[in-house]
Amino acid sequence: MGHNSDSFRVPLEKLRQSFDPSRLPFQCTEELKPLESFIGQERALRSLQFGLEIEKPGYNLFVTGLTGTGKTSAIQEHLRRLVEEREEALALNDWCYCYNFKEPDRPQILRLPAKRGLAFRTRVEGLLRQIREATSRAFSSEDYTSRRDTILKESQAAQQHLTRELQEEAQRTGFAFQLSAAGIALFPLVEGKPISPEQYMSLPPQQRQEIDAKRVALLERIEKAMAQVREEGRQTQERINELDRSVGEFSLTRVFRDEEREFQDIPDALQFLTDLKQYTLDHLALFRDGQPQQEEAQQGQSPVQALQANPFLPFRINVFVDNSAVKTPPVVLESNPTWSNLFGRIERRAYMGTYWSDHTMLRAGSAHQANGGYLVVNAQDVLLSPGVWQGLKRVIRNREVRLEDPAEQLGFLIPQGLRPQPIPVEMKVIVVGDERLYRLLSLYDQEDFWEMFKVKAEFDHRIDADDENLQAYASFICGICQTEKLRHFDRAGVLRVLEEGARMVADQTKLSARFGQVKDLLIEADYWAAKDGARRVSGEHVRKAVEEKVYRLNLVEERIQEMITEGTLMVDVEGEVVGQVNGLAVYDLGDFSFGRPSRITAKTFVGRRGVINIERESQLSGRIHDKGVLILSGYLGYKYAQDTPLSLSASLCFEQSYEGVEGDSASSSELYAILSSLADLPIKQGIAVTGSVNQKGELQPIGGVNQKIEGFFDVCRAKGLTGEQGVIIPRQNVKNLMLREDVVEAVKQGRFHVWSVGTIDEGISVLTGRPAGEKQPDGSYPESTVNFLADKRLKELAETLRSFRPAEEGA
Repeated sequence: MGHNSDSFRVPLEKLRQSFDPSRLPFQCTEELKPLESFIGQERALRSLQFGLEIEKPGYNLFVTGLTGTGKTSAIQEHLRRLVEEREEALALNDWCYCYNFKEPDRPQILRLPAKRGLAFRTRVEGLLRQIREATSRAFSSEDYTSRRDTILKESQAAQQHLTRELQEEAQRTGFAFQLSAAGIALFPLVEGKPISPEQYMSLPPQQRQEIDAKRVALLERIEKAMAQVREEGRQTQERINELDRSVGEFSLTRVFRDEEREFQDIPDALQFLTDLKQYTLDHLALFRDGQPQQEEAQQGQSPVQALQANPFLPFRINVFVDNSAVKTPPVVLESNPTWSNLFGRIERRAYMGTYWSDHTMLRAGSAHQANGGYLVVNAQDVLLSPGVWQGLKRVIRNREVRLEDPAEQLGFLIPQGLRPQPIPVEMKVIVVGDERLYRLLSLYDQEDFWEMFKVKAEFDHRIDADDENLQAYASFICGICQTEKLRHFDRAGVLRVLEEGARMVADQTKLSARFGQVKDLLIEADYWAAKDGARRVSGEHVRKAVEEKVYRLNLVEERIQEMITEGTLMVDVEGEVVGQVNGLAVYDLGDFSFGRPSRITAKTFVGRRGVINIERESQLSGRIHDKGVLILSGYLGYKYAQDTPLSLSASLCFEQSYEGVEGDSASSSELYAILSSLADLPIKQGIAVTGSVNQKGELQPIGGVNQKIEGFFDVCRAKGLTGEQGVIIPRQNVKNLMLREDVVEAVKQGRFHVWSVGTIDEGISVLTGRPAGEKQPDGSYPESTVNFLADKRLKELAETLRSFRPAEEGA
């Protein structure tokens, strides 16, 4: 390689971070204690502590961070500590739904101190048996029977007296009086004997008129007398009802006395017992006759119909939320926050093509269970469940949970149902999501979102690789070995895990905080240690785990490399070509990403169209890539058109690219190709390039630098390493290098190279082996440099274009 490239070569020790074993003062993780805290998340943990401890409206939490950074574990740990501290001040309630005597379709909610909900249900349901026993005993007593018989005898005597008077009056008038179930019958008497209808019709008309007149007068008297009889019967029934009510009230007072005394400190419960007692008095016949409870016979759709089918329904208490076994503020992690799971549901039963429900078929949701404590939900799950996000905001805003049918929230018609009274709630809501969702909600739902989620706790996906965190990482490994029953790791194994942690975040000064992925690596390394029959997990086992995982996932990468090796995908790794350069891209398959080289070509010619992006013309270019191409025109104008118009047409193309192109990491590669075409200088095809560029020609850092270098290295190795091949990266990306050991070894042996540059001039000098050339005081560039040749060509293009203009005007 020429001397121009040597000064830009990345030192061997900067290609991969290797941690000093002396920084780990142990031989095996068995010597350590499991990690008891979280690593490097001070900002997030302080935010969590603040949000959980402040007891003011709106200070709910939104916790962000990538999967595996320990968000949920941190929330659980902080909540565990917090509820233990609050145990003495705990004042939870039981919530019961019961029958509403005033509005049967609005079940009544009762708030009772914890542990008293079940007792209330037991006592109320026990009242039914006591009432039956008491009323049966009271109404079968001799005293009641005697008093009732007396009333009936007095009534019968009065009725008999009226009947005798009617009979006597009828005889005096000349009629026979007969009272039967069919009614009253009057028979005329002639000479003291009843006559038949035929005899009546044979009487003289005058005599018949006299008989009829007497009949009418007698009937009027009889009607008045019968009215007195009916009034006597009504009064008798009232006296019996008063007697029954008096006896029932006396017996019920004793039955309800203990319950009223037990719950006298709870006004709502006491009022319910009063209403229940009144309901019992109004339906004494149901209890004194000992009618069985027939719940299965319930029919109809409305609460009134349900009560008619089961008159003992008011004695059923639904303990909706039972906190009798809860000793600390409840912490509810709802993993499936559907409407019913979160806000409860109203169950219905089908009967004869209809649906019915009552207060005993109301079921609590997570929001009810978390009342007085904490509710943890996943943001994505909440947003994907229809209506749940709006429902959750209403709960936070109104501080109450309403039992509603989810179909009604979506605008569907539902059968006539219940409208239970809402339950007031006091709870802290913790939503776990990623940064993207947080920003979307902040942007499109800011009116409510910022008022309801005032605290953001953001978990970083990487932490500093300082001595404290290295030791904590080792303790984390120790803890996983114990909890997952793994073999312990020796120091070399831990060092290898640390290196992989740095590679996960592509930063030599950081470690990955996605401990879910680290845990997977530990489990897989333990598997290979078991295969090897080793007592401890070593660095070699960790390396094996990494390689095997790549092998399981890199089928697509291998197929692309085969196509490049066979020549199906044309990528040159030897020789020199004008206007052609190898660009690098990263293919992300979700669980695996890899780098792939692509041939980028540029052609320059006379014209004024500027840089033509063939990808954009064919609608295969993304907006960021389009921006990168437009920047190239700015650079060319800034660099070469200070005193001469930029007269250029240049076409750029990603050869054999049939998919969309996005990102600006290829903008430097495209510029190198244009400069090569202008200067008519060949570019070394054994060198691949990555990096974005600004209008001043400065290289800017890009992502996926390790995958890009390794992808080109694999292609070069497959086609044969020549010792002239390598990759040019932006200088800012040197700290991101965590290359594979085989790549580092090839660099060490001089078979492969990695250069870092800060400007386009530095990069083009490496690619062409010729100095770029700096602008001189007179505005020109030194002869034979890249910039001199490019500038000269641009002036020739401008002159050629100018020579055609007069001819065009004349024509």
